[in-house]
Amino acid sequence: MAFELVEFCEPAPEPGRPFAGTHETIVDTYDTEAEAITHGRRVWREAREVRSTDVMWWVVRVPGESLARWIADKASDVEQILDLRTNELIPVR
Repeated sequence: MAFELVEFCEPAPEPGRPFAGTHETIVDTYDTEAEAITHGRRVWREAREVRSTDVMWWVVRVPGESLARWIADKASDVEQILDLRTNELIPVR
């Protein structure tokens, strides 16, 4: 089974311009979930250091799936996982 790290970005709105939409980019595909999360954490932490008003988040998922196995939001210092039994986001401690 492969895992992909996906970046989502909503560019900061420009005055007088319509919403540009959400851009989805597959960063890379990995043999293990752990590798994908490790790279995702690095990308997420680097993005948090950059001054930007873009809304960004990253997920690790199996290609083609709509459920994420790991989620990180640029605006937050909390990583999350999805509990598939309850469909609740659980903070990673």
